[in-house]
Amino acid sequence: MSHDDERLRLRVRGRVQGVGFRPHVHALARRYGLTGWVRNDPQGVLIEVQGADTAAFRTALSDEAPPLARIDSVDCEALVPIPGPTGFTIRHSETGGAMATGIGPDAAVCPACLAELFDPAERRYRYAFLNCTHCGPRYTITRRLPYDRPQTAMAGFPLCPDCMAEYEDPADRRFHAQPTACPACGPHLSHPPEDILAALRDGRIVAVKGLGGFHLACDAARPDAVKRLRRVKQRNGKPFPLMVANAESAARHVGMDDDERRLLEGAARPIVLLRRREDAPELAPDIAPGLAWLGVMLPYTPLHYLLFHEAAGRPEGTGWLREPQELTLVMTSANPGGEPLAIGNEEARERLAGIADLIVDHDRDILIRADDSVTRKLAGAPAFLRRGRGHVPEPIRLARPVPPILAVGGHLKATVCVTRGDEAFLSQHIGDLDNAATLDFLEETVAHLLHILDVEPVAVAHDKHPDFQSTRFAERTGLPCVAVQHHHAHVAAVMAEHRVEGQALGLALDGFGLGEGGGSWGGEMLLVDGLRSERLGSLAPLAQPGGDLAARQPWRMAAAALLRMGRADEIVPRFAGHGPAEGVRRMIERGINAPPTSSCGRWFDAACGLLGIRAMAGFEGEAPMVLESLVRRPRVAAGAWRIAGGELDLTPLLERLLSAADAVEGAELFHGTLAAALVDWTLPALRARGLDRAVLSGGCLMNGVLAEELVAGFHAAGVEALLPRLAPANDGGLSLGQAWVASFAL
Repeated sequence: MSHDDERLRLRVRGRVQGVGFRPHVHALARRYGLTGWVRNDPQGVLIEVQGADTAAFRTALSDEAPPLARIDSVDCEALVPIPGPTGFTIRHSETGGAMATGIGPDAAVCPACLAELFDPAERRYRYAFLNCTHCGPRYTITRRLPYDRPQTAMAGFPLCPDCMAEYEDPADRRFHAQPTACPACGPHLSHPPEDILAALRDGRIVAVKGLGGFHLACDAARPDAVKRLRRVKQRNGKPFPLMVANAESAARHVGMDDDERRLLEGAARPIVLLRRREDAPELAPDIAPGLAWLGVMLPYTPLHYLLFHEAAGRPEGTGWLREPQELTLVMTSANPGGEPLAIGNEEARERLAGIADLIVDHDRDILIRADDSVTRKLAGAPAFLRRGRGHVPEPIRLARPVPPILAVGGHLKATVCVTRGDEAFLSQHIGDLDNAATLDFLEETVAHLLHILDVEPVAVAHDKHPDFQSTRFAERTGLPCVAVQHHHAHVAAVMAEHRVEGQALGLALDGFGLGEGGGSWGGEMLLVDGLRSERLGSLAPLAQPGGDLAARQPWRMAAAALLRMGRADEIVPRFAGHGPAEGVRRMIERGINAPPTSSCGRWFDAACGLLGIRAMAGFEGEAPMVLESLVRRPRVAAGAWRIAGGELDLTPLLERLLSAADAVEGAELFHGTLAAALVDWTLPALRARGLDRAVLSGGCLMNGVLAEELVAGFHAAGVEALLPRLAPANDGGLSLGQAWVASFAL
């Protein structure tokens, strides 16, 4: 022992298990001539090191962390050096005690594994299940913690001698890589890549087993295949996502900046919404009809890469992956009828038999369903439209530790959230709770998340709507229930992720949420402070002729707007071809089955109906998405709104749309004027309370033009605008807000 030696105990917390962190520590200790040991335990990673160069070790510990690691904190304690230690060891994991760590998300194939995949000299050449500590499945194959092979879907695949040697070697990147395997000992595909590609090129629909479930794939350049896929999946007008070989291939179809490219190429491999190029190669028109954006993702499993490798003629090495490739695939979730993703082999054969011409499965089970994540760049930074594979169960850090809470979201785009200390774990997208299979998925997700996080909740938070299935589920848990108003939860979700405490003024702009007193809300100005939420104002009410039907038939909302303008005599001449126009007029005039709503989404629908954009929509939100796609330069129609008694009335704006030269001008006027009106409406309330920050929330904030115009408008007035980033702006983020609100009740 040198007199310069010091001994340290380091406690590392974060995503530090199952990511190669112990081999990283081992390698650094050898580099700097340190002795000691490292082990996993329920809190994360514990290290003891001794030697003369511990300072350099501490710096490199964080600076050179493995690619999938996330270090939240490193606590250091000085110990008394001990004489005679030699070497550095990796000790067995310690179990027992409350878990404060967890399993990481699934990650795309890393560069080192890609090099193996396309090297004929490697034993894993073109093997569809290669992975290492830096990539591959995690969350979707893990049954329970600790994250060891027997607790995963790889339990039935004993390692061969070659794989075992790698698994036990701290210097190997497959040291303790739980899903590792090779052709001699691992899973196998039911069909070779060449047969899969041949089926795709022949115009057939192929069900492909991925990480979080099956995809339905077809050749995006085959209009017949895409049209048939839309019909058999009952997809209506919803856009299909595309998969291309690399960013260079994506650039043939869409524009992207450096931030968007990083999103596309990141280990999470989400679907990224990117603007179409006007000179793009022709694709099937039914992929994203009427939309200016395409959802694009890159390959993330070895099988995906093998399909593109096959199409490229099986070139050796990885150089081909830096060149544009022609093959473009539709790759959409295999969830017919709005039910959860198919994940089991038998399940796929039963549920997809009438849809897929070929089903490609394998013998590694998917244990946890997880749709692809969907993101876009919004007002200068990434934002989730759907949180799923590649990001779940990554926690969202809260401003303070909170009691263990379960929150179960709303009815549409449901998610659940579990809190543990100062972390909130938002589940993968579950879906709309209007069928038995999705309700089963909800219960399955709750049970799994609570289990792997080792959490016993003391309360359950839910929406105030008494008829939501999520509310009924919460009531059946037997836990104390905390009911949270829908829009209160929307604002609170953004406050939670931005760690805002105390009083905040928020705008909740969405389609529908049950308001206090039973009203239909959706365009709200709220003052939120913990458990308290005060409605300071709302958008002026519009009638919803036919109730929920109006969300799918924008012409009905346009009819309501015409009556509000005093132009009821125009309803029948304008809309007689779309449905019972005279009956709708009478419904609105007599107030029969035409409940009023303050919904911002319904004002969007009214604008779409008046401009002749999607009088009938295949899904809620389709018409506003087309409206947004028309905008190039938002414009403000001065004076086209009224504010009185806290109510923002956009009727003058809709009147202005009737004289627009075309739908493009109308779309630009609507977006620019709506944003300006919202800022004008909000500023006096902010200034009256000495606030310089606005919290923006609700599904309408997924509209990139509106979000950017609002942020710019508030910024020009010296007000910071906070947008949803880590949780979806729509109802997919409700459970996070519910959990945060409920924490103030406990």
